[in-house]
Amino acid sequence: MTYALIIIPFALFTLVVTLLSATQPGMKQRMLASTISAAVLVILTAIFDNVIISAGLVAYPEGTSSGIRIGVAPIEDFSYAICAAYLVPAVYVLLPQGRTGVARGQR
Repeated sequence: MTYALIIIPFALFTLVVTLLSATQPGMKQRMLASTISAAVLVILTAIFDNVIISAGLVAYPEGTSSGIRIGVAPIEDFSYAICAAYLVPAVYVLLPQGRTGVARGQR
């Protein structure tokens, strides 16, 4: 199995949850914040993945990644950071206390 195939369920789940959160207030602001967060996370992933892989702490066997790399880090590694940047805020606003900041029992 390749890393690109492993990412598909995470990416689809992120897409579905993000689309479900589109009906909640503040979607435009959330998407802007998520995009900025994703950019920062991609930069940090590029730095730290390259250090970790170059140090020999992690290795990717040939044929398990797409072959597209940023430095020595496979492009697939970046998808998890991007998914997190969009998924976490979407899940938060879908939770009952995420909409108002007040727990359901305190309303």
